[in-house]
Amino acid sequence: EDRAVVSPAEAVINVNLKDQTSHVLRTLTPREEKVIKMRFGLEDGSEHTLEEVGQSFAVTRERIRQIEAKALRKLRHPSRSRKLRAFLDGVRD
Repeated sequence: EDRAVVSPAEAVINVNLKDQTSHVLRTLTPREEKVIKMRFGLEDGSEHTLEEVGQSFAVTRERIRQIEAKALRKLRHPSRSRKLRAFLDGVRD
């Protein structure tokens, strides 16, 4: 089996996961959402350093670290993480 080829079921799961992830990220402030997307490479596939993200926002890397930490705390909160967990649990069944 060729692992480079994605099955139709996997393609649908990937699209749905991206949709769910986007939905959860939209619950953050626009700044937090952008920081998370840049740090984890969710926009262009390239992960950016704290320094790089800081330059794009004209703030220090320490400030970006604080914004990222706050956003991750929010994302770990059950009210948000439940949405992704429910999706992932449904995929595993």
